[in-house]
Amino acid sequence: MIEIDMDRCIGCGKCVKDCFPNDIVMVEGKAKINNIDCMKCGHCIAVCPKNAITMDDYDMDEVKNYSREKMDINADNLLNFIKFRRTIRQFKKRDVEEEKILKIIEAGRFTQTGSNLQDVSYIVVRKDLQLLKEMTLETLKQVGERIVTSPTSETTSYKRYALMWIKMYEDYKEDPIVNDRLFFNAPAVIVVTANSDISGGLASSNMELMVNALGLGTLFSGFFIRATQNSEKIKEFLGVEDGKHIVSCMVIGYPDVKYLRTVPRKNPSISWK
Repeated sequence: MIEIDMDRCIGCGKCVKDCFPNDIVMVEGKAKINNIDCMKCGHCIAVCPKNAITMDDYDMDEVKNYSREKMDINADNLLNFIKFRRTIRQFKKRDVEEEKILKIIEAGRFTQTGSNLQDVSYIVVRKDLQLLKEMTLETLKQVGERIVTSPTSETTSYKRYALMWIKMYEDYKEDPIVNDRLFFNAPAVIVVTANSDISGGLASSNMELMVNALGLGTLFSGFFIRATQNSEKIKEFLGVEDGKHIVSCMVIGYPDVKYLRTVPRKNPSISWK
């Protein structure tokens, strides 16, 4: 529930103007919130010049006042930071500190979600990573064998991957340490789940920025996502909440490779109307 301190409110109307569901109105020169259609987005808290608005559903100690020195980012530096990031497939034999994992999740937690549903959840796998890896590789092998032995018009284009998944499993069984081509011996995985793909995807993108800012590296494992689409066992093992689905799998660790420059990309496809 949103509350407005009438002693602090100066009736400027900024909260009214910025309230998308129109749940705040002016009454006798003061802002009044109806708490009927409120999405609890917190815009009123952020825009109030007198800090007169609070929300009892959340921890108000998390609210930070704007500081140019701490909150502004140079646009060119940010763009170069994004250009320089790389998918990492070589990791050091070093655990990722829990405080860093929590900071990565924090970047996801404060990412915008549709209607402010805040429907994104995070599953961190560390001590059971070996078991998850084996379940995933076994599932990929089974999917690959089905594609190879019983191809359809829809699966023919995946034959290259099917053969790869079968070999990944066989190589892993031969030497699990040397031939881990799924998680590449990374020490941690964060599985992002959500009700909507867009919410989980946006959170994952911000989380990747934090990963790189912390000196870590990550791989978004599409192979893992493919496996979960074919295995209720994996989803049960992870404890995916009802109504949510797996959006991304971030394989995280300290990079054991040093890149020296950015790489080229295709020209953007832009349509100006």
